[in-house]
Amino acid sequence: MSEQTPPPPPPPPPFSFPNLPFFSFTPNSDQNPDPSSSFYVQPQFPTKRKRTGFRRKAANPSPSSQSGEIPNNDPNPATSVSADLADEIIVINKEATAEAVTALSAGFPADSLTEEEIEANVVSDVGGIEQVNYILIRNHILSRWRENVTSWVQKETFKPLIPPHCEPLLNSAYNYLVSHGYVNFGVAPAIKEKIPAEPTKANVIIVGAGLAGLAAARQLMAFGFKVTVLEGRKRCGGRVYTKRMEGSLKYASTDLGGSVLTGTHGNPLCIIAKQLGLSLHKIRDKCPLYRPDGQPVDPDLDRKVEGAFNKLLDKASVLRKNMGEVAMDVSLGAALETFRQEYGDAVTDEEINLFNWHLANLEYANAGLLSKLSLAYWDQDDPYDMGGDHCFLPGGNGRLVQALAENVPIVYDKTVHTIRYGVDGVQVIAGSQVYEGDAALCTVPLGVLKNGSIKFVPELPQRKLDGIKRLGFGLLNKVAMLFPYVFWGNDLDTFGHLSADQSRRGEFFLFYSYATVAGGPLLIALVAGEAAHNFESMPPTDAVALVLQILRGIYEPQGIEVPDPLQSVCTRWGTDSFSLGSYSHVAVGASGDDYDILAESVGDGRLFFAGEATTRRYPATMHGAFITGLREAANIASHATSRAMQSKIDRNPSMSTESCAALLADLFREPDLEFGGFSVIFGGKASDPKSPAVLKVLLGGARKKVIGEGEHSNKLFQELQSHYNQQQQLHVYTLLTRQQAMELREVRGGDEVRLNYLCNKLGVKLIGRKGLGPSADSVIASIKAERSNQRSNSSMLS
Repeated sequence: MSEQTPPPPPPPPPFSFPNLPFFSFTPNSDQNPDPSSSFYVQPQFPTKRKRTGFRRKAANPSPSSQSGEIPNNDPNPATSVSADLADEIIVINKEATAEAVTALSAGFPADSLTEEEIEANVVSDVGGIEQVNYILIRNHILSRWRENVTSWVQKETFKPLIPPHCEPLLNSAYNYLVSHGYVNFGVAPAIKEKIPAEPTKANVIIVGAGLAGLAAARQLMAFGFKVTVLEGRKRCGGRVYTKRMEGSLKYASTDLGGSVLTGTHGNPLCIIAKQLGLSLHKIRDKCPLYRPDGQPVDPDLDRKVEGAFNKLLDKASVLRKNMGEVAMDVSLGAALETFRQEYGDAVTDEEINLFNWHLANLEYANAGLLSKLSLAYWDQDDPYDMGGDHCFLPGGNGRLVQALAENVPIVYDKTVHTIRYGVDGVQVIAGSQVYEGDAALCTVPLGVLKNGSIKFVPELPQRKLDGIKRLGFGLLNKVAMLFPYVFWGNDLDTFGHLSADQSRRGEFFLFYSYATVAGGPLLIALVAGEAAHNFESMPPTDAVALVLQILRGIYEPQGIEVPDPLQSVCTRWGTDSFSLGSYSHVAVGASGDDYDILAESVGDGRLFFAGEATTRRYPATMHGAFITGLREAANIASHATSRAMQSKIDRNPSMSTESCAALLADLFREPDLEFGGFSVIFGGKASDPKSPAVLKVLLGGARKKVIGEGEHSNKLFQELQSHYNQQQQLHVYTLLTRQQAMELREVRGGDEVRLNYLCNKLGVKLIGRKGLGPSADSVIASIKAERSNQRSNSSMLS
């Protein structure tokens, strides 16, 4: 990755970190942890592997991350607080920075909450000391589980480490991590035994048994839901397909679909592999290139052309920055071709062929033609790349699929053609069979959605239809060949071949050696770009003959005989009716926002969507698909809990005095805010200052002494107190907004001054619990529902 001098940093924000070269920051006030968010830390991992088709980064960021870098780089949130608040920071251990790095690898920002955490109301005060302590607790729980992912991490393990006043934060962090699939997920025996023997919650229909569908199914089953997975194929895995090949007593397992685990740092599929006791094979860097005539490419020329290619990507990045929004309507291919013409006749045919090889590699990385990739956003997901090695899984990724599918109720050969959704639930129709459920999760590939293969009733919102249309869905094909023996050597995992025909630059341009991981002498040839589309109609015998011609052109001049393969398989992902392509990319006119749009649920929490095309962070990856399944399991559970609570409210719209008193007492055992004789419970979103809150004021009895508050006299306060002696206590209540509660907390001078501010400044009237009417009942019930929602998905915990 080429280096660049960052622009001058903006004025330092309230939280600042000392230098740590391993990280870079980009400032923005948005809480969402994307490249432009406040203190989103992006680990600077080594440059991506040169020859394995992974995205190549240009020097300058995309328009979505154009802000400058801040050289203040400690990811430890505890160092971000001013000295006067330092005493309020909890100390769990001395490895807070290392634990922050672990959290970063899981997708959490350094010192802010994710949008999902804010939505889940994990803290009552976003941006304050409570948030700092929550993050420290969250990171510690996550790190402890990562130390032993075969275990079920218990909340009680952490109670001795957490001060009593922070126990609500422990509950919040633990429940969030469990319910959203950051810890205690997977296939380890200790985790599988937590799945209830019988479901106790609503029925969910999942369409598709790929990685997204399987991840969601297992998680929902762990939450107690009844799950039915409908799969159109005769197998599970979707676009992850490991096929056993054999011939003349030779055997090998080949990945005809997703094959490379792209990064090991934080990759949940690597966690699954570890739980299964499976080792990974790092894809080695060595990747020689061969000319069309079979001769090796000169290494110096190779480096020269690669350098020129990367400079063109740099120029394209600068161009899109200067173009602004107009870059959305320009293709990356058009920009690269314009810059390439600057070289004119100064390049040789071999240099042109080398350059075209790099273009083919880029088209492989995106499963799309460069002429269709967005100049503005083609690499918008680069900041989220998983760090670590790129690996093969010995025996194939089907081993992960089979483990995830174990004991999941999957019905095969069920091609879904209609999904009906409404306030009463869903109907998923496959042939003449109708499957009814409380909710449905659609995990079919973007190609199927684009084709309109499934009819949605009512029709999907126009916003989602437009997003489906804008996003690109490209193609990658393979030729897998099992040979009698390894003739290409065991010292490499990849090698490439140049084409003299630009229109065929992606035809068998890269070879994967699976001999070290497949169990037999297996070689795979990749077909990308325009060649991948032409390959769909090429007879398999012709395809194999062309591959053999290339291989013999390379090895026979070296005196190495290339035998005929024992068995060959050609993929046809473009015409496979259950995929209609390989994976998604940001096409001209699209942006990362379209991934978010595809992820949105519809039908008031009845119909949900998952899959690699529904994540802007990890599109076109296996781990991206898996993560979206965990994400939607949490969303489905959240909506189901809310409906259950609302149903109780509808059946009993006005609570009795006794039930109201009991519910209030229960909620105020863990108030969201507490200062002096005042305590508050919040409803709604933490980011909404107008969201409702219930305030309880303690009059009489012993009250907590607040440091720095003096003695004040107030007539109103004295009149209220005069009715009760110091041995009695009275609780009075009122409704107010989150913003008013936060303002009240900041009032200095003691409870008398606060009470005066509350009644005179805010004009709020305090009443006993019997005076709380239906409007307050609704708020209280909603707060109870929100808290139950946060805890329901980890209800199986001790």
